[in-house]
Amino acid sequence: MKRQGRKGRSAPKIVVRSLSAAAQRGVLTYGNLSFPCALGRSGRRTGKREGDGSTPIGDFALREAYYRADRLPRPRVSGGLAAVRPEDGWCDAVCDRNYNRRIRHPYPASAEHLWRRDGLYDLMVVLGYNDRPRIAGRGSAIFMHVAALEMKPTEGCVALKREHLQRLLAALRPGATLKVLA
Repeated sequence: MKRQGRKGRSAPKIVVRSLSAAAQRGVLTYGNLSFPCALGRSGRRTGKREGDGSTPIGDFALREAYYRADRLPRPRVSGGLAAVRPEDGWCDAVCDRNYNRRIRHPYPASAEHLWRRDGLYDLMVVLGYNDRPRIAGRGSAIFMHVAALEMKPTEGCVALKREHLQRLLAALRPGATLKVLA
């Protein structure tokens, strides 16, 4: 996921649009692909805060991709891809030194489990939100991942049906970014 596009060309963008800032659903487009997507339960916002349930507005790098090797075959992806393990997690404890970073469970501070029963993280991409630099309280664990049944809202991520996320990842060109429009 980290490879860059060719010099002189602008990086291709995945674009997420919705009808209003409060909308919990939107449309994700990339080239000729267009898919419905679920957004945060509080819609989209520029001043995202930890736990507010909003999807951050902005332009984000695609940092790394993960998949559950016990649930699906290795997806076609143009960049790096790693298998998630049962001990993988993501720290969401605002005062922890590993805030908004991948960690290993058991972990002494609050941290989300990436190995989930519900399948939401069977295929996921870490978005470059609040990571360089990390600012405590600005939000953590912002991913593009598999949508819940009936496209229920997320806690701040962008979610697609599994088959749509697989098609998107297979089509991505190096240097692609994700832009959530205001």
